[in-house]
Amino acid sequence: MKITVLTVGKIKEKYLEQGIAEYKKRLGKYCKLEIVEVADEKTPDNASESVERKIKEKEGERLLKYIDDSAYLIALAIDGKMLDSVELSEKIDKLGVQGTSHIQFVIGGSLGICDEILKKADFKLSFSKMTFPHQLMRMILMEQIYRAYRIMRGEPYHK
Repeated sequence: MKITVLTVGKIKEKYLEQGIAEYKKRLGKYCKLEIVEVADEKTPDNASESVERKIKEKEGERLLKYIDDSAYLIALAIDGKMLDSVELSEKIDKLGVQGTSHIQFVIGGSLGICDEILKKADFKLSFSKMTFPHQLMRMILMEQIYRAYRIMRGEPYHK
């Protein structure tokens, strides 16, 4: 299985870089993992809704260049469906059994994901009703994908 994480912005904190690198290394024995970063847009303070929408659209255009129409697209969105770790594991496993060879996860920028990508998504996944920094979300997602593979294989993990 190939898993691609499409994300807006670069990781700026060293501790996040190290954590992401560790999960990328661990995932190497379970899947082919690719991380694609696109540039983020600067959001001015007190930006209007129309300015925020334009920022999301610009970031979305950059992400769309990497979306593979043959891949199963999962967008991370606050209003998506919440799954526990076992359910995420079952979803990834079921997709593989059904013949899906490529899953793409999309993490938007600080304002979220543009409507065009949300409409294209095969599944919208929510980790919480809380808002997380998109850089931290990348590490959380990587950990959950790693945990999903451990669960699938019946390997130990912390509950």
